[in-house]
Amino acid sequence: MAVQREWFEKDYYKILGVDASADAKEITRAYRKLARENHPDANPGDTAAEERFKEISAAYDVIGDAAKRKEYDEARAMGPMGAMGGFGPGGPGGPGGQGGFTFDASQFQGGGIGDILGNLFGGGGRAGRPSGPVRGEDLAAEVHLDFVDAVRGVETSLHLVSDAVCSTCAGSGAEPGTLPVTCPTCAGRGVVQDDQGFFATSRPCPNCGGRGSLIEHPCHTCHGSGVERRPRDVKVRIPAGVQDGRKLKIARRGNPGRNGGPPGDLIVTLRVAAHPLFRLDGLDLRVTVPVTFAEAALGADVDVPLIGGGTVKVRIPAGTRNGRTFRVAGRGVDPGKRKKGDLLVTVEVAVPATLSDAERAAVEALAAAATESPRAHLYETAGAGRG
Repeated sequence: MAVQREWFEKDYYKILGVDASADAKEITRAYRKLARENHPDANPGDTAAEERFKEISAAYDVIGDAAKRKEYDEARAMGPMGAMGGFGPGGPGGPGGQGGFTFDASQFQGGGIGDILGNLFGGGGRAGRPSGPVRGEDLAAEVHLDFVDAVRGVETSLHLVSDAVCSTCAGSGAEPGTLPVTCPTCAGRGVVQDDQGFFATSRPCPNCGGRGSLIEHPCHTCHGSGVERRPRDVKVRIPAGVQDGRKLKIARRGNPGRNGGPPGDLIVTLRVAAHPLFRLDGLDLRVTVPVTFAEAALGADVDVPLIGGGTVKVRIPAGTRNGRTFRVAGRGVDPGKRKKGDLLVTVEVAVPATLSDAERAAVEALAAAATESPRAHLYETAGAGRG
């Protein structure tokens, strides 16, 4: 297998949280745990978890395979120059060398020797060569939601004014009816080589700017850029039960790419308004319901409101304490394919601020009839008696 550039940039052992001496079972166990935690199905719409899952999978693909792991360890031990062949004993190329480097530049995906030497000697490596496809930039936007819509899920349209593929030339940059022509200087490669004796370096073609082609008749709308700024609407499907601050990634709806590159993504941050009664707890809904002392002491059937309207009866058993929570199954968030959330009803015993004469008399009669103090256990535990 060819050495990958990423091997020198990323510590796959650290990504999986294992030691470099870990055996295959430890690596597999760590991968499975992290994959479960960060899998897109377990974190719908969470872009950070999705990227983390890709990183974990890439790490396991290498060090989870005995042959690839051996090559990865050897490459990192030698370093980038060692992996390229470097300068062996006796001068460049090692013993018996012909002079110069003795490595296969094709091992380095995406750039080869031009990138490496360009970075070392200022000859225009990857960062200075715009001829290849360039991914478009991501866009960020916000969507403000009513609490009920956030609980139920909704499809909405997001109005954007941003860069888009030119509607006149379809992104070619050339006036309709014409086509870009191959650059005669670089023969369409986008780069030219400078032979400096021992080294040969490449740099962007000065004639076409690294594109490999020339536009003789630029599009009248985008002036040759292939991109125009215009309004557009993007449909956004928001899943049920989203929390405030959650981010959704709408793939390929960001700014267009350049030189045939893919578009970026649209990252949508959700802002959910608070509700006066309900709050979200995962897929569960929580609500606090006041009850009278008589209802808590004697028991009662209490009507509890549901999100969006309607009520459900909840049985409060006799002797219910303040703060007790009851679960109403299936009355929370409905995520569709997964199990529904529940409605969690917390009881709050309401104490009246003022009493009528009849109420006061009834409460005083209750107090006189009481045979035990609710604080008796405090004195017994403290060992001080009632004093």
